[in-house]
Amino acid sequence: MATFSKRKLESSTDGKAIKVTGVNTGAAVTVHTAVSGTTNFDEIWIYANNTSASSVKLTLEWGTATAADGNIEVTVQPEAGLVTVIPGLLLQNSLTVKAFAGTADVILITGFVNRITA
Repeated sequence: MATFSKRKLESSTDGKAIKVTGVNTGAAVTVHTAVSGTTNFDEIWIYANNTSASSVKLTLEWGTATAADGNIEVTVQPEAGLVTVIPGLLLQNSLTVKAFAGTADVILITGFVNRITA
């Protein structure tokens, strides 16, 4: 029977928001590294908050930095509160989630992981 344990995003300090400081793939901020191996999964929930007065494009590199293969893009509206960006997608095998934005230092990422072990 599978078990679940709720965890913070790996790059979060004490559960606080992760500031997206990079503006391109080379400067992407690591948000989370998934569980190692191929028998367990991380169910990842990510929310974004835009603290600026302008819309900002957020790009998440989902398991790969190859543009068309793993990029998830969303435009986060200004001062709209928490916006769901990743609604519980699965990742495993030590793959990473990284983020960069069209404007540095205005997007904050929060969320959690449900680690599912077989």
